Amino acid sequence: MLHNIEEIEEKVILVSVEEDPRDDTEECLKELEELAKTAGATVVGVMIQKREKIHPGTYIGKGKIEELALLVQETGAGSVICDDELSPAQLKNLEEALQTKVIDRTVMILDIFAKHATTKEGNIQVELAQLRYRSSRLVGLRSSLSRLGGGIGTRGPGEKKLEIDRRLIRDRISVLKRELESIKKARETARKQRSNNPVPVVAIVGYTNAGKSTLLNTLTNAGVLEEDKLFATLDPTTRNLELEDGQQILLTDTVGFIRKLPHHLIEAFRSTLEEAKYADIILHVVDISNPSAYAHIHTVYDTLDMLGAGDKPVVTAFNKIDKLEENPLIKDCKADVTVKISAKKKIGQKELLGEIQRILREQKKYIEKVFSYQDAGKIQWIRKYGQLLEEEYREDGIFVKGYVPKDINI
Repeated sequence: MLHNIEEIEEKVILVSVEEDPRDDTEECLKELEELAKTAGATVVGVMIQKREKIHPGTYIGKGKIEELALLVQETGAGSVICDDELSPAQLKNLEEALQTKVIDRTVMILDIFAKHATTKEGNIQVELAQLRYRSSRLVGLRSSLSRLGGGIGTRGPGEKKLEIDRRLIRDRISVLKRELESIKKARETARKQRSNNPVPVVAIVGYTNAGKSTLLNTLTNAGVLEEDKLFATLDPTTRNLELEDGQQILLTDTVGFIRKLPHHLIEAFRSTLEEAKYADIILHVVDISNPSAYAHIHTVYDTLDMLGAGDKPVVTAFNKIDKLEENPLIKDCKADVTVKISAKKKIGQKELLGEIQRILREQKKYIEKVFSYQDAGKIQWIRKYGQLLEEEYREDGIFVKGYVPKDINI
């Protein structure tokens, strides 16, 4: 079980290494600052070191460590957060040199996931990711456990589980994997039932805080939490939506993507993230008001490719256009179509749904057929899963024109 720890507003210092002038180091640190705020911390200092490569033993060089130690004393910071995943040796050496708690970007993200997981599946996924990460660093962490008094990086398994030996951690991981496998099978069964009852699925994906939950709420009144924080929602939500032509679709929200998303987290959340893999259409939401919008687009496509969902039709919704003073030239070369919207102000909603409707129609076949009156129920099926264009009652039966899924014989 995950343990709730009382919220402590913690002062932190952010540290990053810039190995190449072309790196987007400052943007990554801005994102790390947002992560820190989401975790309940206050950033009191930022430090960037320009080096040819990250120091293998201490992440940053000796001179910067001395400078950082002074900054820790001056600001009263309780933690130093590094913008990369640290090795056990780097973590141990930095903590010894600074005499304060040191965590990395991965721990920060895992901590936020622990804070925001609400369902049984979400909690299992987060604990599994934390244990996998920490078990590989148990030796390096053991000496610094006495200084972990609370705050960022101590949610979830916590001190008690970190003090037990590797065997017990492996046992716990095995239990969690079995529980997750059981949930995964239930999810796959639900997917099979969907395929037998062919309501098209549209998976909403995007960088964290792009406005996915707001869009889902706007379109379906889903009641999903909307918050201006990274990873405000983790658990996937699926809602039914009727398009203008009467066709029913399922809209599924997914966990937000982010740069340097920990691989432990990707593995743990794979069954959730794979909702995109089994969707008929990817609805890619982009916060176009964010200066890093194009970097975010790149991250999302990289993640989709990794999940095996890179071949799906993509509708990109450039969100938050109400925040822009000008009308910029916006491109997404990988998308089948792009639409400018404001989920909050309900701008572009009709055009967005129209494009989804058009793509779904292209995935169907056109039929003209006379159904006997005994088979009248099939016409209702066409209304629900396809598109009924024309219906005429004749002596020999009911003549219809319409569209039905290509893989269905009717």
